Amino acid sequence: MTHKKTVRTEAQKKALTNRLKRLEGQIRGLEKMIEDDVYCNDILQQSMSAASAIDGFNQELLGYHLKGCVTESIREGDEEVVEELLKTIRKLMK
Repeated sequence: MTHKKTVRTEAQKKALTNRLKRLEGQIRGLEKMIEDDVYCNDILQQSMSAASAIDGFNQELLGYHLKGCVTESIREGDEEVVEELLKTIRKLMK
């Protein structure tokens, strides 16, 4: 793992944090469904919804990364960031 840092705007932080809080609520809901012996298919439906929420979070963060980190690194002559990005996208698409 790299030790680079990204400075985010307050709006970006809020948007990402809000997504994570909604996701946290969905995960807690899944836990409760298990505890309450809810029908498996209903839990699977909720689980797919949580997976979709993770995808949304990743898409938003990827957009910020492209518009900020990647663009800035390329402007500074660091083209290794493109290979790093491609590697990350490949992992996201698995």
